[in-house]
Amino acid sequence: MKANAPRVVLFTGDGKGKTTAALGMVLRASGHGLKCFIVQFIKAAGETGELGACRKEPGVEIVQAGLGFIPDNKTNPAFAAHQEAAQEGLKKAKAAIADGNYDLVVMDEVCPAVTKDLLTEEAVIESIHKAGPEVVIVMTGRQAPAGLINLADTVTEMTMIKHGYSAGWPAQRGVEF
Repeated sequence: MKANAPRVVLFTGDGKGKTTAALGMVLRASGHGLKCFIVQFIKAAGETGELGACRKEPGVEIVQAGLGFIPDNKTNPAFAAHQEAAQEGLKKAKAAIADGNYDLVVMDEVCPAVTKDLLTEEAVIESIHKAGPEVVIVMTGRQAPAGLINLADTVTEMTMIKHGYSAGWPAQRGVEF
């Protein structure tokens, strides 16, 4: 263990499996009796399998801090609401990181929250620096910014070789949500 630094893991890339990998870490940690906190930036669908499963898992807390698809145009009045929701989510993640009550904190879809200007990279990095050395931070999302990649000690890039959508498979319960 590096002295005075948390473990930071990042799952990025255009392939499927970033959130799934992070949730696998939550399942593993929970199995060891560790407490986990998950903030889902961007995501807003209250009917996902991970919400249902995490709410049943002892020691796991999950919060959706997104409003769904982000408007491309930053002048769209809805964009400010997305920014506000993401910033509230970051406050919750920062509190979970800093209070010492959680062993593992997942910031799901934090990378696109940064690249789409809902959050600043600096604010995310500052939040991570609040963690003690015993905390594991997991970040996910496409287009991970360089600062988050540099901060992480473990980075995995999921690469799409092919996806069922291309063959006509619709989003499937238990697979995509």
